[in-house]
Amino acid sequence: MRKVQKKQFDDDDGRTIVDMNVEGMPWYDRRHDFGRVPESETNQPSPYSTGMTDRELRLYTWGAVKAGLLVASVFVLTWILLVLFMTKVLFR
Repeated sequence: MRKVQKKQFDDDDGRTIVDMNVEGMPWYDRRHDFGRVPESETNQPSPYSTGMTDRELRLYTWGAVKAGLLVASVFVLTWILLVLFMTKVLFR
């Protein structure tokens, strides 16, 4: 019986880019840890570990609300001008 060999690609250097052993997938195997590095051992700090302060969160939220109100006001103004144009000019 012949052993099936994996194909060797020229650009494959053997590194794992993304660990596909994700819980919920049919091939998930909880016995293997496949070289996961704990977060405390990484060299770079996580950008998500430091949260925003209350003041930054309020400013961020207020900026998002202002942007939404600006977009909504442009749509409302466009509809008002369209209705005025249609009633005063087009249907006269």
